[in-house]
Amino acid sequence: MSFLAIDIGNTRLKWSLYGSPQPGAAVLSHGAVFLENIDHLAEGDWKTLAPPSSVLGCNVAGDAIRRRVEEQLEIWDIEPRWVVSSAHAGGIHNGYDHPPRLGTDRFVAQIGARHHVLSRGVVRPVLVVMIGTAVTVDAVDAEGKFLGGLILPGHGIMLRALESGTAGLRVPTGEVVKFPTNTSDALTSGGTYAITGAIERMHRHLAVHSGEPPLTLVTGGAGWKVAPTMELEHELVDSLIFDGLLVLQSHRLAL
Repeated sequence: MSFLAIDIGNTRLKWSLYGSPQPGAAVLSHGAVFLENIDHLAEGDWKTLAPPSSVLGCNVAGDAIRRRVEEQLEIWDIEPRWVVSSAHAGGIHNGYDHPPRLGTDRFVAQIGARHHVLSRGVVRPVLVVMIGTAVTVDAVDAEGKFLGGLILPGHGIMLRALESGTAGLRVPTGEVVKFPTNTSDALTSGGTYAITGAIERMHRHLAVHSGEPPLTLVTGGAGWKVAPTMELEHELVDSLIFDGLLVLQSHRLAL
């Protein structure tokens, strides 16, 4: 009953093969490739894998990318399934104005975060932060309702926008400091503080709304870069989307 979970983001495809389709299952193998290299998965990373019993994926990169991935999955006689955001799934009540329009990565990450909350035995609100090409900061209350969230540019997009729109600026390799005294540090610090400031603002909103401070979970390919500068108590959970996919697959099998 092995299970292949696929997370297709804006820049990379990440995958993880589990021993069974349930939260906490053992990871048998995992990997990541940039989207320009996905056409080599069948003859590369996936060639030596034992055929999984089921495949569930989360895709925000569009239909063309999804079809290319499905072509690679043809090495196994199995039909992949893809998450579609809905009004309710995996313990999350989707409060978006139009639930299907919520990005599937955000929806699945919220499901994974809700699982982390429930598994600890103390029900509380949770702030779900994904830091990648874009940054999302989503608020989920103690009952599992998604209240709403922020979307803002990731660090790379901010820097490229400044580079293209401002004469003389180049993408820097600066440091995050409190009082930058050179352009590289100013750009790096500015982008980082823009992200952490948005996180802190939503944290305050959710704490006031809920009457208690939320658990803050950070995930995404660039999470490790920003997390050290966050003053809020938080946890870095690289597997949050995979955790959500495991929850969804286990719920499907239980029906």
